[in-house]
Amino acid sequence: MRVLVVEDERGLAEGLRKGLEAEGFATDVAHDGTDGLWMAREHPYDAIVLDLMLPRMNGYRVCAALREAGVWTPILMLTAKDGEWDEAEGLDTGADDYVTKPFSYVALVARLRALIRRGAAARPAVLAAGDLRFDPASRRASRGEQEIALTAREASLLEYLLRHAGDVVSKTDVLDHVWEGGYDGSFNIVEVYVGHLRAKIDRPFGRASIETVRGTGYRLAADGG
Repeated sequence: MRVLVVEDERGLAEGLRKGLEAEGFATDVAHDGTDGLWMAREHPYDAIVLDLMLPRMNGYRVCAALREAGVWTPILMLTAKDGEWDEAEGLDTGADDYVTKPFSYVALVARLRALIRRGAAARPAVLAAGDLRFDPASRRASRGEQEIALTAREASLLEYLLRHAGDVVSKTDVLDHVWEGGYDGSFNIVEVYVGHLRAKIDRPFGRASIETVRGTGYRLAADGG
């Protein structure tokens, strides 16, 4: 297994290199984001350990650039920060897992092995179906070059439908994933918001991407309609 460590703290980077090699990983090291991005693009790694706060190009930007380039190598992000917003931003840009410094080396290796077992399946940072796109990090939606203004709930509904593009989702599924837990109102609220979404992402563009599957639920066309 070949791993890339992108870490600017040289002592930590060397410690990771020695420790990973002792575990049987062939390990390369980069000390800034620009070099790390180049190495990750040029070599077929099985996993990347990526620090968040890097000189020249931070870990968020490196991760996003790799995903935009179609590089799906599993990424384990490291950071000295501790907060749910930092974790969410890292995952939204395409990272697969997240470890806060100081970390347990045993746990880091276990997480790394788990990521490698899962493999490098495509996990795009921006969700798309045809020319319909949604960026979970910025919460922005667009058709082609035209940006579409959505409310927070409409954005959450679009994100859920895009993550399940081509599949039929029931109203219960939508309520469970888009509305807060414990919502006990009418299922009609789903119909209302699907209508709102159609009015913004479909009708102005002459599309019909959200199909009503009678008696079951809804399906967003994988090609964006």
